[in-house]
Amino acid sequence: MFEQLMNIFRPASARSETLLGALQARLLVQEQGLLASLLASAWVVEARDPYTGGHLWRVAAMSALLAQALGESAPSVSRIAMGGFLHDMGKIGVPDAILRKPDKLTDDEYAVIKTHPSLGARLLASHPLSPLVLAAVEGHHERPDGQGYPYGLSGADIPRDALIVGVCDAFDAMTSSRPYRSGMPISKALAIIQSESGRQFDKECSEVFIQLGQAGGLDHIVGHSDAGIPLAHCTMCGPTIVRYRVAQQGEHAACPNCNGDYVWERGSEGQLSIVATGEKASAEAMAPRADQQQIASLVQEWSNALQAVA
Repeated sequence: MFEQLMNIFRPASARSETLLGALQARLLVQEQGLLASLLASAWVVEARDPYTGGHLWRVAAMSALLAQALGESAPSVSRIAMGGFLHDMGKIGVPDAILRKPDKLTDDEYAVIKTHPSLGARLLASHPLSPLVLAAVEGHHERPDGQGYPYGLSGADIPRDALIVGVCDAFDAMTSSRPYRSGMPISKALAIIQSESGRQFDKECSEVFIQLGQAGGLDHIVGHSDAGIPLAHCTMCGPTIVRYRVAQQGEHAACPNCNGDYVWERGSEGQLSIVATGEKASAEAMAPRADQQQIASLVQEWSNALQAVA
């Protein structure tokens, strides 16, 4: 009798499971589209600063490595990497005159910069995926000693996601070039993180990050804008030019700082490199646009975080 009853219910159960699976798959596709649009927006915001090309990808990649080394689960690693990519969304509200200033900021200008974490959180607050990234966006400049911003949180009040992204963000800032200085060697940046452990940086996060760096685990990220793609050097401005995944020989690229025109050429080893034309870049080459291939790859890579939420 029991088997007869089970046979009655099995077809309905199978149909329900099929329907549920289809709905979950559709929800995942929708969430992937939402994430792709967020990443594209962040990419374009980053492009406003001519010296931060690849910063979001580098912070995301380092945040994923650090989170994994700290023992976070796969969905959490993806979530933290997403927060790393989106952490600077609030800089859309920072005027170009401040964002692109080649000299040291005044106190008033720095006060404007310090609004970007809370502004980013407000921009993302109503987004369906905001629970995944708000902690990193809003808290990546908080410090364990309470001297950070925007809220001066300290100790255990700072979310772990923010502590992880904060170390990676600061390290990338130190190892990246700016108009007034070249990027620091990895060893020097790691020494600064060591000296600020427990004050600017969480002790556990900084200790594990330093171990990663000393073992060479960050070498393939520093100075790159994507996996296996180093930043290209403008002859006047240094490492400012991002190569898109789909770049082809003969295509033009522009330095986002001086607007110098370059052409991608393939060398004897098959690698693309840039050659200056001596001209000003076209408006098309200078227009900021997101690397859709990179974004699609990241969305696929981080889908496990979306599935965990769904």
